Amino acid sequence: MTAPARPRGSVPPARSLPCAVLYHDSRFIVLDKPPGLPVHPARAGGPSVEDWFPLISRHRNGPWLAHRLDQDTAGCLVVALRKQALVAAQECFAAGRARKTYWAIVQGMPAGPSGTVDAPLARVEQGRQWRMQVTARGGQPARTRWRTLATGQDGAGNPISWLELVLETGRTHQARAHCAALGCPILGDARYGARAAGALHLMSRSIHLPLDVPVHAMAMPPAHMDRLMAQAGWAVPPGNVEKEATRCLPTH
Repeated sequence: MTAPARPRGSVPPARSLPCAVLYHDSRFIVLDKPPGLPVHPARAGGPSVEDWFPLISRHRNGPWLAHRLDQDTAGCLVVALRKQALVAAQECFAAGRARKTYWAIVQGMPAGPSGTVDAPLARVEQGRQWRMQVTARGGQPARTRWRTLATGQDGAGNPISWLELVLETGRTHQARAHCAALGCPILGDARYGARAAGALHLMSRSIHLPLDVPVHAMAMPPAHMDRLMAQAGWAVPPGNVEKEATRCLPTH
């Protein structure tokens, strides 16, 4: 395996990462990706997570993204610092052994305290845009377990719910499409039917890779989700974050 050429965005790297470091060892670093920042350089230009790779490691090969997050999704993003670590992480994801937990604030209230959405997803084109659609014909298997952590109202009095989502598969837009299938699209997700505009209220809360030396990281809600949670009277239970995130850079 050879390292791919690293494309650059239109904005040069800053002297420090634009996000917190949630976990770091000689194999991996887990970043708390902010919402709105793409992981790969976009066609239109602008910064991406990969632009800051030279600050993460100065090795000739790597680092590499071990997986990806949508541009508008915040939270845990695993970056491999070594080729062997990348292969191990990819095998873990491919085998379905990685545990990925998301938090979402959704429109409305699901029917019941918990459940599972077992619904295949396929990409469909709609004019110049596309979306993932639940379909039995040609869809890839997709399974999401969910539970309601709290319910309440937004500032306009509309019912909202705070959901925990465990993605047992890793399909594109899986959390977004499956929440919509529940009848509870994620706030800020107009593509899948949410009323409210603004930022997407979805984050990768935690990730666990059961390797020989396990990797575990946990992120706190981004500012826009934190504000709405406070408005609804919700609070993150104490003791859920094992280590305080740091904004200092690792040394290599």
